[in-house]
Amino acid sequence: MNKPKVYIDGKEGTTGLQIYERLGAREDIDLLLIDEEKRKDVEERKKLLNAADLVFLCLPDAAAKEAVALIENDHTRVIDASTAHRTAKGWVYGFPEFYRYPGEVIGQAARVANPGCHATGFLSSTMPLVSLHILPKDYPLTCYSLTGYSGGGKKMIAEYESGEKGKDLYSPRIYGTNLRHKHLNEMRKISGLDQPPVFCPVVDDYYKGMATTIMLHNKYLLGQPTAKEIYHILMAYYAGQKLISVRYEEEGGMLPANALAGSDRLELVVCGHEEQTIVTALFDNLGKGASGAAVQNMNIMLGLDETTGLHLD
Repeated sequence: MNKPKVYIDGKEGTTGLQIYERLGAREDIDLLLIDEEKRKDVEERKKLLNAADLVFLCLPDAAAKEAVALIENDHTRVIDASTAHRTAKGWVYGFPEFYRYPGEVIGQAARVANPGCHATGFLSSTMPLVSLHILPKDYPLTCYSLTGYSGGGKKMIAEYESGEKGKDLYSPRIYGTNLRHKHLNEMRKISGLDQPPVFCPVVDDYYKGMATTIMLHNKYLLGQPTAKEIYHILMAYYAGQKLISVRYEEEGGMLPANALAGSDRLELVVCGHEEQTIVTALFDNLGKGASGAAVQNMNIMLGLDETTGLHLD
C-alpha cells in the first residue's frame, strides 16, 4: 500500500516547523518538500497541493483561503491551522475529544479547521459543561489566558529574544484589550454559549506553555455543584482520552503556565470550594494548542493511532 503523501504549506513558520519536527522522521508517510527557492512560487505550491493526499496550511488567513482555492481535485484533504475556516460552513472543527467517534467525523472529513490555542484552553473546560447543561448558555463567562511568547510567531520571538529588548518585555503584558480577539468567534460558537466570554489574554517572558482559566460562581450552575463535583464531571467526560487528563488541586498550590511545555497533552486542573470554581487548562501553545493538535487530526484522518509521533511526556 502506498504511503499517504503529506505537504506542509508554510513550513517556515512556527507552527509549520513544529509540525515538520513531528513528521520529519516518520516512515509511515511520504512528506513532500518544496524547493526552498520556490516556496513562494504559486505554481510550484499548486503542484504540491494537488499532489498531496493531505495538506497542512500554516499560513495567514488570506493566504490559507487562497491555498484552498488552488486545490483542483477531490482527493486532497486539508488541515488549516489559521483562523480562516474555524467557523466556516463545510469545515469540521478539529477537536477530537469533543466527538464520541472522532474517526467518523474528523476521520471522514475533507476539510478540518485546527483550533486556536486560546480557544483550545477555553473550550476544553467550557464545552463539556455547556453540553451537559451544567453551565447555562447565557452565563456571563470570563476567561484569562497566559501564554509564552512563541504564540506570537517569528516577529514576537525575535522581539523577546533580542539582546536589546525593552524593560516592558520582562513582565506579563495584557493584550487584546479591545476585547475582540480573533479566537472569540470559535470560542462562542463551538462552546454553544449565547455570547462570547470577556476574554483577557496575557503574554509573558517565557517561550511556550499556556494556562487558560475560566471562573465560575457555582450557585448559577445547574445543581449548584461544588468544585470537587465539577472535577468529577470533567473526569467522566474525558474518561479514556489519551491526550486530556483532569486533576483536582486541593492544596491551593501554584500552577505554572509552562508546566506542559514540550508536551502534546492537555491537563485540566480544577480548584475551588463549595461556592466558587476555577478550571485551568495547562498545555503547550505549540503542542495541543497548535502543531500537536494538527498532527493528532492528521493521524485520525489517515486511520492511524491518534498519538503517533506526538510527545506524551
